[in-house]
Amino acid sequence: MDDHRSPPGGTRTAPGPHREGPGAAKTLLFAVPAVFLWLLDLVSSEPDGSWLPLVSGPLAVAVLLVRGGPGIEARAAVAALASGGLTLALALGGVPVGSWGLLESFALLVLLTVTTRTARLPAGYVLCALLALAVAAAPVRTGFQSDAETFAFVLTVAAGGALALGGYLRSLDGRRALAVTSTQEEERRRIARDLHDFVAHHVTGIVVQAQAARAVRETSPEQLEPLLAGIEKAGAETLESMRRLVHVLRAEPGATTRPADLLTELAALVVAHGDAATLEVSARVRAAALVPEVETSVHRVVQEALTNVTRHAPGADDVRVRVSTDAGRLRVEVSNGPSPQGRARDRTPPGGRGGLGLIGLRERVEALGGDLDAGPLPDGGWRLRATLPAR
Repeated sequence: MDDHRSPPGGTRTAPGPHREGPGAAKTLLFAVPAVFLWLLDLVSSEPDGSWLPLVSGPLAVAVLLVRGGPGIEARAAVAALASGGLTLALALGGVPVGSWGLLESFALLVLLTVTTRTARLPAGYVLCALLALAVAAAPVRTGFQSDAETFAFVLTVAAGGALALGGYLRSLDGRRALAVTSTQEEERRRIARDLHDFVAHHVTGIVVQAQAARAVRETSPEQLEPLLAGIEKAGAETLESMRRLVHVLRAEPGATTRPADLLTELAALVVAHGDAATLEVSARVRAAALVPEVETSVHRVVQEALTNVTRHAPGADDVRVRVSTDAGRLRVEVSNGPSPQGRARDRTPPGGRGGLGLIGLRERVEALGGDLDAGPLPDGGWRLRATLPAR
């Protein structure tokens, strides 16, 4: 077991792209005002006994929260047409209901925000307009013109705020999508440069051996067999590298070189990190013959992870780099203890976590048929783990 340390050179890897999910906090944030508004509808309906707001509100919430069924466009259309149609029917029939339904308006405003953020265009424009109109027109159900005008104005302002919030979140999503695409393309270019170096190395060897074979074919024909075998092996290795990585070829070749010796390079990375870092390498890895693409990716994963420790968890102890093989798979794991400066990195910025460093690493690892995951540890530390084909 080697005891070394490690270096900077990358970006902090977060748990990956932001994913929407209900979560306990989101559910509570929605449920508390929803229950409160339904109780207000209940109180408002007592003088005339109108039950309509007590039903329309929960139905609107059901349309908003339904999962695994119609998409957001279909749900927005159903909600807008149902609410607007109900308002129109009550107004034409001259049937006042006292309260138009606070919970219904709240659910439609949330749905308007979600639709503005996620609906496909140009249909989203029409749906947002219908939802905003349904929200603003709902107070007409009360039958009192002065109250209806006042509340309609308030709800129109609220609908404008929902549109603005949804548009802002949509712009954040768009910028993040562009950043993710840019990171993925850059990683593909780096892999393509690596492929260029590997192929150039093998083709150079093929050319040299072919020239040697031509030189000795007359004087020493017995030497042709090993030369031809070497050409065959170099050609097979070249085709294998191209088969693995040619689908990510996106740009002109550059001048990237892979580690001359993987374990020596990893040891140098760990040494550069400091006294708290150690490198653990299994005996099987020392004896393994890794393909160049895998060596380069292992080096990149360790370099990124150790750089992230330096940037985002300075002073963290128990920084461990483990490299092992299991069932034909190479596992690389970099973990660290909690930072003395706390867990500030766990705060989620507007629009979701950054995580672009992780996206680039995952692009590289998955191109080789591997997988990668990263996330916090129970003790407040962090772990990044990549699994790659050993051959």
